[in-house]
Amino acid sequence: MSAEQQHRDGQAADPGPRSLAQALRERDDASLGALLRSRPDLLHPVPTDVTQLATRAGTRASVLRALEHLDRFALQAAEALAVAPDPASYQELLDLLAGDDGDEEVAGALPATVALLRERALVWGGEDRLRLVRTARELLAPSASHSSPTGLGPSVAEATSGMSPGRIQAILTAAGLPHTHDTVSAVAALSGLFADRERVAELLEGAPEASREVLTRLVWGPPYGQVTAEPAAHLRWLLDRGLLLPTTPGTVVLPREAALSLRGGRAHRVPEPTRPQVAVAAERKPQVVDAAAGGQALAALDTVEELLRSWDEGGPAVLRAGGLSIRDLKRTATVLEVPEPVAAFWVELAYAAGLIASDGGYVEEHHERHDRPDADAEGYEDEETRDARTRRRSGEAEHYAPTPEYDAWRDLPPAERWAWLLEAWLPGTRAPGLIGGRDGRDRTLSALGPGLDRSPAPEVRRRVLELMAGLEPGQAPDPATLLERLRWERPLRSAGPRREQPEPPRTGVRPSYGGGVAANDPEALRTKLTEWALLEAEMLGVTGRGALATHGRALLGAEGRSEGAGAGTAAAGSARAAVVAALLAPLLPEPLDHVLLQADLTAVAPGPLVRPLAEALGVLADVESKGGATVYRFTPGSVRRALDAGRSATELHAFLDRHSRTPVPQPLTYLIDDVARRHGLLRVGAASSYVRCDDESVLDEILADRRATALRLRRLAPTVVAAQADPRTLIEGLRAMGFAPAAESAEGDVMIARPHAHRTPPRTPPAPVPDGPPAPDATLLTAAVRAVRAGDRAATAPRKETPQAPGGLPRTSPADTLATVQAAAMTGESVWIGHVNAEGAASQRLLAPLRVEGGYVTGYDHTADEVRTYALHRITGVAELADEPDGAEPAR
Repeated sequence: MSAEQQHRDGQAADPGPRSLAQALRERDDASLGALLRSRPDLLHPVPTDVTQLATRAGTRASVLRALEHLDRFALQAAEALAVAPDPASYQELLDLLAGDDGDEEVAGALPATVALLRERALVWGGEDRLRLVRTARELLAPSASHSSPTGLGPSVAEATSGMSPGRIQAILTAAGLPHTHDTVSAVAALSGLFADRERVAELLEGAPEASREVLTRLVWGPPYGQVTAEPAAHLRWLLDRGLLLPTTPGTVVLPREAALSLRGGRAHRVPEPTRPQVAVAAERKPQVVDAAAGGQALAALDTVEELLRSWDEGGPAVLRAGGLSIRDLKRTATVLEVPEPVAAFWVELAYAAGLIASDGGYVEEHHERHDRPDADAEGYEDEETRDARTRRRSGEAEHYAPTPEYDAWRDLPPAERWAWLLEAWLPGTRAPGLIGGRDGRDRTLSALGPGLDRSPAPEVRRRVLELMAGLEPGQAPDPATLLERLRWERPLRSAGPRREQPEPPRTGVRPSYGGGVAANDPEALRTKLTEWALLEAEMLGVTGRGALATHGRALLGAEGRSEGAGAGTAAAGSARAAVVAALLAPLLPEPLDHVLLQADLTAVAPGPLVRPLAEALGVLADVESKGGATVYRFTPGSVRRALDAGRSATELHAFLDRHSRTPVPQPLTYLIDDVARRHGLLRVGAASSYVRCDDESVLDEILADRRATALRLRRLAPTVVAAQADPRTLIEGLRAMGFAPAAESAEGDVMIARPHAHRTPPRTPPAPVPDGPPAPDATLLTAAVRAVRAGDRAATAPRKETPQAPGGLPRTSPADTLATVQAAAMTGESVWIGHVNAEGAASQRLLAPLRVEGGYVTGYDHTADEVRTYALHRITGVAELADEPDGAEPAR
């Protein structure tokens, strides 16, 4: 038995419900919960009853969101119903999708698709009376200004609604049909002619070749065309026979019935009942994939650390409109040794992870109040807020800098630091690839600036990884087929209906990063988001050599998603992050506690170094190259930097002896001793500034040097020279002349120059911009279904006639109210009460009183489906339920 026959046999012969509300009311709780799960926007707020649920399910915003989450075949079925008679039978829908020749794949997939549309409350009605909800029909059906997404135009009846009876009769005569006595029968006769394939073929046998060419161009849409006041002969032939009908002056349309006959009964050019398969582009050993992904993960950590290290003492300034300037982004790219679009990605990732932020913005970034027990009720302002306001008033520039979370992140093991970054990347809605493009107002989008949030980004990112996880370990997907699959799963991503287009030729996808996307092109945006997801996953080490790594699969499978990306240890400590970190840890090399010193004044770190060694070596030497091994170079400037930080020559020698696996080269020993011997021989302090030296000959040499002219030096004593420049400028000038001066304090002590780590006040990472309400959990679904059922029972319960207050509330005297609720409590009956709460909001409640005492009535509220207590003085009145018919159970 075919799937189509099984579907027909499984349906009842009755016409089904008369409204969407009735159809929803007849569902069981599991089916109602499935609707609320698939359309979570219906839950906010929870509907009071089924009627309100049906009304909300038919609103334009909710229906459009539901249509956007249909796959291509489900959307094609909805589009076919929009051009079918209302209501339509299942067979009529099948004929529109399969055509006259039939299609086994369509027939096999259609029952499940119709069930899906029913589940999502887009289709209701019995087997022979399928109805598309009115709003969906309005969105997908053709109108006077546009065609259906199928490319079909209005029906004959719709196109001839304003045509004169005489003109309609003339069309009948030209088409070879007999004259009728009324317009309705004439339109029906013409519709019947165009719906008959054989008769349309006979009619077109005598058509001019040019007329048939016109129909060929219009048949798959758009069905509209332009004609002049005096149309050509081949157009006149079509107009006379109604194959082209006028809609507006100068515009004609191919009627729907005629187009379907010419299409062979198909509503779509190419029905797509089967989801495209993701092809395999390459296949590698899983161990190779994991190793490559581990290397990329380590490189990602190094890049983020280098970025944060370069901003440790204060990063670039914040633009007035927010974000980084192009110049600062170029500088950052130079520091990281990556292209600018890639540098923008790392900056955005650190920002999303809560590791960097602006240091001078509002402390309440989300307009949140810092509540403290000792705060005044009004006008409280903490120290950070006052500092920020002072900086803004004084015109002091805001800068980006690491947050306090950076220090916590830096102390974590490498695998946990990587998991922290992934917890920010996966749900993030900011799209770094847009940087450099233009927004809807033709303004340039900048890194860390506004306008980069795209709500589909997390869904696309996660779906790309899920499709890659569907392949065997080690298999890399073909990007073109991956994109084709995503287009099939989410074909509609715009504010308007999709138009039927010819099938485009399939070409390979060439991933690129950056450059922006047109603000009003959702299809191009989704394509770019897919490409960026693949590139970002590779840069982060989620994938290796194009295939999903083992820890990447765990990223999708583990539960325990953190509430906020980068939210301190909560992100690193979530169950998913813990699983991912445990799988990644064996792929990362253990940090080393040694380097290899070489005779050319370099040190080679054959792997990542432990943090104290890396930080100390970063002060003593300059990084010359990175890669599998990091090369450090010792220079007089780098050694002087270490001496300025308070390290002595003896300490430096001991440090190198302790951490080098090779003997300390003699040139490096001489370099340290030579710089240390000259370091601090000159002393610079503040006068404007001065130079002090016990060796008078050194001061003589400085005063005789022409390069000292700009410093405006003047000798005050044999061992002291004053300068007009500030101490910093004086020190830099003397160093440029080849000396090694040291700064001293007002007490004459040598000042140790330690790096000043600049941190922002505590900041909250940017919250993702969700694509609609979040998916409800099982607890919320159960409670919502119970509330809807209870409200529906209360709303449909009959009641006796009683005087009513304004607003429809029952009205009785206080004595009658008390007597009625006491009687109901004794007999166990339910009553209607009118209630006004403390805020003045009035409502009707169906209450089964249980206890009346102390001026309060306690009972089971059927409307809220829970036991509640109401003050008697707030009850406007009571109405008894109407007598139930024989055999009916009272509402309880």
